[in-house]
Amino acid sequence: MDVKIEPSWKAVLQDEFDKPYFELLTRFVRKEYETQAIYPPAKLIFNAFDLCPFDRTKVVIIGQDPYHGYGQAHGLCFSVNDGIPFPPSLINILKEIEDDLHIPSPKSGNLERWAKQGVLLLNATLTVRAGLAGSHQQKGWEEFTDSVIKKLSDNREGLVFMLWGSYAQRKGLVIDKNRHLVLQAVHPSPLSAYRGFLGCKHFSQANVYLQKRGEAPIQW
Repeated sequence: MDVKIEPSWKAVLQDEFDKPYFELLTRFVRKEYETQAIYPPAKLIFNAFDLCPFDRTKVVIIGQDPYHGYGQAHGLCFSVNDGIPFPPSLINILKEIEDDLHIPSPKSGNLERWAKQGVLLLNATLTVRAGLAGSHQQKGWEEFTDSVIKKLSDNREGLVFMLWGSYAQRKGLVIDKNRHLVLQAVHPSPLSAYRGFLGCKHFSQANVYLQKRGEAPIQW
């Protein structure tokens, strides 16, 4: 199947695109966009990949579902378009960055600036119906994103994986911890952030690790 995605990812993932499950997933998603309000906009489904090529990825952050409110989702986990109020989890992420790195909290919740530096902001499920969280789960996206994580783990060296919450940690079981830095904490949701996300210092740890490997740190 010919999927419109950034060329380095296309080369790495072509075997997934050719599998029967991905054809079934594509049919399902196409019909959903034709008949329902779906987020993100169709042209932004693979935005995380398009902004962060396979060979330039340095950090991977794993989310679950795209935001399901109007105008929020644009293909990057935890990120929202400019002008959109910050969702609670994003507020806590930016608070942790401010406390960890002692820098002012950014005014924008659009995390494209991270993606362009090599941060893959990967949701486990890449599409969702408006107002219906989890509505596109168990349709094939999870198998696809599991493969993305495995290919990064097996074919790259020295990546940082940030796994927040039990869902992301289960998806991260395929990561080779001898080849990569795996940072784990509870989810940044207000329901759990005060039990260990706030104060986890993942952002400074990631930068120290990257710099030890001779890589430029991320400007969070």
